[in-house]
Amino acid sequence: MVGRRTVLAAALGLAAAACAAPAARRIPDAPSAPGVPSAPPAPSRSPSPVRPPAQPDREQVLARYAGRVPQQWGTDLPGVVATVPGGALALTFDACGGPGGDGYDAALIGTLRRLAVPATLFLNARWVDANPGPFAELAADPLFELGNHGTAHRPLSVTGRSAYGITGTADPAAAYEEVAGNRAKLTALLGRAPGWFRSGTAHYDEVAVALVGESGERVAGFAVNGDGGATFTPGQVAATVAAAPPGSIVISHFNHPDAGTGAGYAQVLPRLVDAGRHFVRLSDRA
Repeated sequence: MVGRRTVLAAALGLAAAACAAPAARRIPDAPSAPGVPSAPPAPSRSPSPVRPPAQPDREQVLARYAGRVPQQWGTDLPGVVATVPGGALALTFDACGGPGGDGYDAALIGTLRRLAVPATLFLNARWVDANPGPFAELAADPLFELGNHGTAHRPLSVTGRSAYGITGTADPAAAYEEVAGNRAKLTALLGRAPGWFRSGTAHYDEVAVALVGESGERVAGFAVNGDGGATFTPGQVAATVAAAPPGSIVISHFNHPDAGTGAGYAQVLPRLVDAGRHFVRLSDRA
């Protein structure tokens, strides 16, 4: 097991889980307009779309959280999982969607496949809608586990707190919809519900973390920021991932193909595989 947060030196001044474009000072992807676009066709090699399983009654859930005032805010809260047992590395990659965030790093995914390195991919509803073909391929590949990255890529808050210039969900109802909207989309497309959730920017308050649990999903944090919100150079990515302590959940992005993420992983993963490092998806060990 490792400490709850290992990052590159603070002097780099890079946003820790922001879905930023590949320039060190670019602002993370902004939320889209309210509403979720229609879902893309179901993957050809996955089960036909199904009715999402029954969820806890929305009004009952919201009644339980009405009036709760959070006391904590950030990426490292109780209930946010940042490590996995057994000394493995859990590579996780976000696809944030929205303006500037709908890209697909096919080279990075190709590296993972070529080396047979499993990973957990967190997909925002906007990215799913913009990438029906890549989504279908990823959904059909058992190397990857697909997680819920929210409906509009917002920090998960019950009071509207912001992170990296992105306004968080305003209240318990908005937080519920941020989780449940994309959960329903992924469940219908995959034929099964996602087991893991990561909010836009990976920021939460403790009330929102508890609310995620109402859906049956676990909250994924991170111990190592592998690509600095898709702003690191290939060399920085390679050095950061190489130094990840055993047991780390590593966060990176696969929606910015022009960033240094793909090239950095192409440098470091063969070395880690040759050194005998073990990789898992979150649901394999956590």
